[in-house]
Amino acid sequence: MKIIVGYGSCGIAAGAGKVYKALEKRIKEDNLQMDLDIAGCNGMCYLEPIVDVYDDEGNKKTYVQVTPERIDDIINNLQDSDLIISEDEVARRSKIVKVATAKCGVINPEKIEEYIENNGYEAIKKCITEMAPEDVIEEIKLSGLRGRGGAGFPTWFKWNAALQSKATPKYMVCNADEGDPGAFMDRSVLEGDPHNLIEGMMIGAYAIGAEEGVVYVRAEYPLAIVRLQNAIDQAREKGILGKNIFGSNFSFDLRIKAGAGAFVCGEETALIASLEGERGMPRLKPPFPAQKGYWNLPTNINNVETFANIPWIMYNGGDKYAAMGTEDSKGTKVFALTGKIKNGGLVEVPMGMSIKEIIYELGGGILNDKEFKAVQMGGPSGGCIPASIIDTKVDYKSLAATGAIMGSGGMVVMDETTCMVDMARFFLDFTQKESCGKCIHCRIGTTRMLEILTRITEGNGKEGDIELLEELATQIKAGSLCGLGQTAPNPVLSTIRYFRDEYEAHIRDHKCPAKQCSNLLTYEIIDECIGCGVCKRNCPVEAITGEKKEKHEINQEICIKCGKCYQACKFDAITVD
Repeated sequence: MKIIVGYGSCGIAAGAGKVYKALEKRIKEDNLQMDLDIAGCNGMCYLEPIVDVYDDEGNKKTYVQVTPERIDDIINNLQDSDLIISEDEVARRSKIVKVATAKCGVINPEKIEEYIENNGYEAIKKCITEMAPEDVIEEIKLSGLRGRGGAGFPTWFKWNAALQSKATPKYMVCNADEGDPGAFMDRSVLEGDPHNLIEGMMIGAYAIGAEEGVVYVRAEYPLAIVRLQNAIDQAREKGILGKNIFGSNFSFDLRIKAGAGAFVCGEETALIASLEGERGMPRLKPPFPAQKGYWNLPTNINNVETFANIPWIMYNGGDKYAAMGTEDSKGTKVFALTGKIKNGGLVEVPMGMSIKEIIYELGGGILNDKEFKAVQMGGPSGGCIPASIIDTKVDYKSLAATGAIMGSGGMVVMDETTCMVDMARFFLDFTQKESCGKCIHCRIGTTRMLEILTRITEGNGKEGDIELLEELATQIKAGSLCGLGQTAPNPVLSTIRYFRDEYEAHIRDHKCPAKQCSNLLTYEIIDECIGCGVCKRNCPVEAITGEKKEKHEINQEICIKCGKCYQACKFDAITVD
């Protein structure tokens, strides 16, 4: 029997380390004939810690939300344990089609042998021994793969541009600077299947003629960095990285560059500047990195998920990849479901699935069964998609029509309690702080927009603010040099487009319909009050007065609108308006 503990960041945070140690101790003490191993995240973050048990015939049983106190269920391989994943959960995830994350949660990411046993490095061997670089690029073209980092640019076109550049040496760079709030797709691949990234980069390097690669990964991903470095070291030891790979003339090696976590370094020219030891700031294009990139030499940059699709495509064929998805959006896409959703985690689905299917069928619906309001797609660079168009298909063309973008794959779900004006303020606050400051339009424009949004949420909005936000947004998008500034206004524009009434309520009525903006709220004690005094004791500024067993009152001049009285009252005797 083999026992595998999910050991990604989500699993460790949920207590997988304690579960692993308890299993290890028990197996050793009782001299049990069981193999204990680890794997990365399989996407079901909401059910961590997860333990998979394989019997001698290879049949798998999955235990979820495991605690050290319940390891007997696993040791005894109980058939009727309440920890076993439900049939509903299994059915719910049946629509998931894994390509980029196929081995995540299955193999031990720290053992190259397990990757090789699962057809690992067969795709690069095929490329080197059977195909010319042009043939590889043609196969990627056939697949229809578009960059998964946000822009959705055809992968083959970028590779071909780098191949056509005559200068040498050439560089293959992976952008693993995943900075969108709520996004963790790339981290899952790095932690759960680092060899897949390495192989994808090797194939790309062979296609463009590069001998050196760099993975630019944010330093906030310590486990990902450790596992990736371990994978690189193992690949070198086996001669898979280095000189004359598989006895050919192709040589390639790889190193890691830990970035400081600047969001702007997701833009490829800013990333290149950071790699060169400069401040991460974008530059004008052209020339494009394919002509003059790292050290002014031909450079190709793709993100982790893009590279993670490559080995599957080259092993199975571009036509099989193209058979999934839609006409203009081929293959699968990994999404990170976060926010007000029951089943937070990762899902990889064929392009063309509707947002409604992803949220309600795969995500299990809205937390606490509240009403779905909107989903933010594309992170700070994306836009809001409201409940009225929840049937929108997830593909590049359909999402663009809504004012949102595919982005890298973050899906932040919001319910009826979310204030859309404050949500727009949150994302703009993020981009304003992350602006490198090079462009006046971005540096000053986002600051002015943030000031207006803050003023509106604090109850000081005025007529003309909405129109001023739209005007500033237009100017910022037109005048900014890179994608950060060009897309920073998107959350504001999309919320104005779909939730203009909320903006107007804040400005004209000085009310927050979602009851989230504290300065616009009024707390009152109604006749249901029995005078228990709980609200009075919880008020941090002593704004509540009243005798025991008599109705209490709130002094509105003293009240700081913190909501602690409302939260503490067990008799629904306090209203908020």
